[in-house]
Order: sequence, then structure tokens, then C-alpha cells
Amino acid sequence: MSDTKGARKKLVEVKNLKMHFPIRTGLLRRVTGAVKAVDDVSFDIFEGETLGLVGESGCGKSTCGRAVLRLYEPTAGSIILDGEEIAHAPFDTLRRLRPKMQMVFQDPQASLNPRMTVASIIGEPLSEHSKMSSKDRLARIYELMDAVGLNRDFANRYPHEFSGGQRQRIGIARALALNPKFIVCDEPIAALDVSIQAQVVNLLEDLQDRLGLTYLFISHDLSMVRHIADRVVVMYLGKVAEIGPRDGLYDDPLHPYTRALLSAVPEPDPASHDTANRTILQGDVPSPANPPKGCNFSTRCPVAMPICHQVDPTMREVKPGRVVACHLYTETTNETAVHAAEPAGA
Repeated sequence: MSDTKGARKKLVEVKNLKMHFPIRTGLLRRVTGAVKAVDDVSFDIFEGETLGLVGESGCGKSTCGRAVLRLYEPTAGSIILDGEEIAHAPFDTLRRLRPKMQMVFQDPQASLNPRMTVASIIGEPLSEHSKMSSKDRLARIYELMDAVGLNRDFANRYPHEFSGGQRQRIGIARALALNPKFIVCDEPIAALDVSIQAQVVNLLEDLQDRLGLTYLFISHDLSMVRHIADRVVVMYLGKVAEIGPRDGLYDDPLHPYTRALLSAVPEPDPASHDTANRTILQGDVPSPANPPKGCNFSTRCPVAMPICHQVDPTMREVKPGRVVACHLYTETTNETAVHAAEPAGA
């Protein structure tokens, strides 16, 4: 994969990441299979950029984000954060690295302790990872509340006294407490009203500009990802389908699944909405516990070839910065696929 950011440093490097959850059955709870939530995923994130991670519900986006931060123990693969391997790092090494990497969770209500005040929630990372005095810690808490647009007078209130947007701001302030370099935003606007979503996204962008943050922005809202992301990773059933710069991927999607996903985005203009050429996928998403042979998308792909049902395509750079896993673009397809697609006796 070419370095599309020139000399910019790679902050996060994910290589062949797998996150399989065992399936246990029977009286003895023997392992009889695995849910392949994330299956051989690779991507890089450069310092200061926002990488969008998109795909339909259940494709493994959130699991991937949590595995990258080692909130889950990866089944296999490599995760390098700022030059240090964390995929299988011991607990003490991981604890030392925690201040560099934080997360903003999807549900702002479920991710906040209802028995703790706002000041306690925001100050908890400081208590755990720093030796600040009570006075300095309170000053830092007020500073963080100011940064995310929360009134200091609310410091001793509890999460249930706030709106959804305010609760998400509390979560963002907590994530910023230790001056992290890298933040995973796991659908941070999914549980919010549309009017509040823009405020939260604008806040994230403003904080990125001021603090030099790097984001992995997970979402199924393709319009919002187009607004905030620099590059986009498209996932389907635990695997990466396509990676590319935002504008190139949205204007000229290469993978058939990316085309179908983008064609489902609603058009604000009624005339364009009625005349839009939409790709309607047939059938249901296969189970990650029993993915299809060959390409994961072969059972629903409108342009599937015989080779797609037999061979899993590899990631290949087909244009500068454009990486796709599809037999339409792989060298191995060429004559084999063409001959296989021809009717008998042709």
C-alpha cells in the first residue's frame, strides 16, 4: 500500500487483525465453532487524520475498534500504536500506553456511571493515571468542561440530569482527560437527535484542530463520514472490502458492496431521489459464524463470478491510495475468471 500521506507518520498500524468469539455448545460447553467478527483486517491511520470505518450493522466495525484499543483480546494479528506493539502486550505495558489511546462510546447513557457526578467521571482517568493534587485535578476538570462546552456549575450533577448531547460531551471530556494521541469514536452520534449530531461532530473537528488528535470514526451514517473523514475503510462481514481517500471512494466506488452502500444514501432532492440508480442487494447477510466460501460478499454480489465462490480475494492497490478486495481487480482473475464465466460450448 503506498503512503498516500507522503512523509506523514503512521500513528496506528493494524495488520491481519482477527477477533473470533468461540461458540460453546453441549453440556461440557465444548468449543464447536467461532463467530468471526473481525477476520484478517489491515489498515493504517496517519497522525492528525480521521479514518472513517463504515459498513452495515453487524459487519464488525465496533468490535474492530475495541480490539484496536485492546478492550478485547485479539485472536491474532498485530496492532502498533506510536511505534509500540500492543496486540499482545502485557498488562503493565498496556496500562502505561492507555493515556495515549481513548474511546468515545456509542451510548452516552450506558457508558457513564449513574452513581458518579460529572466531576468524578471526568476526573477518574486523572486519579488512575496521574499524581495530580485535588486542586490541580479540579482545575483540569473545569478546563475539560470548558473545552467541550459544558457549564462548570454542572460539575456536581449526575448523568441522568443531562440531555443525550450533553452526556456525549461528558464522554468526550473524559476521553480527553489524559491528552491522548488517538481516539476511537464508536458511532458517537448514533444515539443523538439529528439537531445535536452536527454539534458533536463540529466539536470533535474543533478539538482535532486544536489538540492534533487522530480519530478512528466508526459509523453507518455515510453522509456524516463524508463530512468528517479523510480516508474511508469499508467493511463487510468482518473483512475489509475497500480503502480509499474520501472523495475518490465516494465519487468512484470500486467494490460492488461500496457501490450498493453508497447508492442507499438518501437524496435530499426529491427529483434526484426518484430517478437515482440504486443497487438493491438480494438475500440476507450471512452469519459471521458460518461465512460463505470464497468472497464474503459473493452470495449477494450482483456481478459475482464463479471464482468469487471459490477463492477469497486479496487486498490489492489498483490506483494510488485505492485498495480493494475484489476479483474484478485481481490479476489471478484474468483469463481464469473469464473462461469460468463463459457458458459451456462457447
